[in-house]
Amino acid sequence: MSRYWSEVVRGLQPYVPGEQPKLPNLVKLNTNESPYGPSRRVLEALRAEIGDSLRLYPDPVSGRLRAAIAARHGVTPEQVFVGNGSDEVLAHVFLGLLKHERPLLFPDITYSFYPVYCGLYGIGYEQLPLNARFEIAVDDYLKPNGGIIFPNPNAPTGCFVPLAEIERLLQANRDSVVVIDEAYVDFGGESAVPLVARYPQLLVTHTLSKSRALAGLRVGYAIGQPELIEALTRVKDSFNSYPLDRFAQAGATAAMEDEEYFRAMCLKVIATREKLVSDLRGLGLEVLPSVANFVFARLPGRDGGDIAARLRERSIIVRHFRQPERIAGFMRITVGTDEQCAGLIEALGAIVKPG
Repeated sequence: MSRYWSEVVRGLQPYVPGEQPKLPNLVKLNTNESPYGPSRRVLEALRAEIGDSLRLYPDPVSGRLRAAIAARHGVTPEQVFVGNGSDEVLAHVFLGLLKHERPLLFPDITYSFYPVYCGLYGIGYEQLPLNARFEIAVDDYLKPNGGIIFPNPNAPTGCFVPLAEIERLLQANRDSVVVIDEAYVDFGGESAVPLVARYPQLLVTHTLSKSRALAGLRVGYAIGQPELIEALTRVKDSFNSYPLDRFAQAGATAAMEDEEYFRAMCLKVIATREKLVSDLRGLGLEVLPSVANFVFARLPGRDGGDIAARLRERSIIVRHFRQPERIAGFMRITVGTDEQCAGLIEALGAIVKPG
């Protein structure tokens, strides 16, 4: 460790992102990116931004983008906050809304950035175990807390908490913020955004990286009542007043406005996912119910890491988590194109049923 590091840095355990390997003929099913490119309208909007105006700072409040997001969700622009990917939005959420005396609550198997944010900001937290079916049990969260956060559908499991259960949680938890991280909700889940009007403690976060096919542009947003949005804006303007550049704002606005393309791509991913689940089960794998653009699967009695390594030898990359031990047998598999998933199934067939 460097003698110049601060004590905060010395204690950090940074988030480890999904691998971005450089392999020939790679089938990349490990980072939940869209298998399809962004809409034509997005590309046109990006090209239109190339010009003399790049010498000027972008709009610090991302007015057009916030208006497009608000129109899409039936809220007002004052209820929308945008950031450089949903990870930055979440970072501001942790500092601005979830740092309190009581512990923050989130699942023990979930997005692994959550404990990293807690370490960065000195936030006490408690991880609540998923149930035997790897689901979030709302009853476990009905206790004093400094905030609650979880993805819905959860990651890496893909399991979904019904909206009625989210509302039951909100009704019982009036005194702290509840954050529903909906990075994957567009692939079959029901969004909690309509509940924002009735529950001032609710904040819902989204990303354009998955269902809008813009992982490379880095845009995320949050929707909540203006009091919560103001807290995030105060953090942003104390950190970086211009988090979204001109390209990001233009491309993201076009993506939010192209509803037809968005819906078509989501339906394609959903159809491929259902075929993939059926094929995986046909090979004897256990697959958790998923409404995300990935599935969480294991072959009973086989090591998930070994299977993932053998897939890698065939230039197919999936995500394997050795910790916590409870999920060491599972692989998280991104839903790719029909052709990519067929190649995965062919390779798995050779691995799990040799000869």
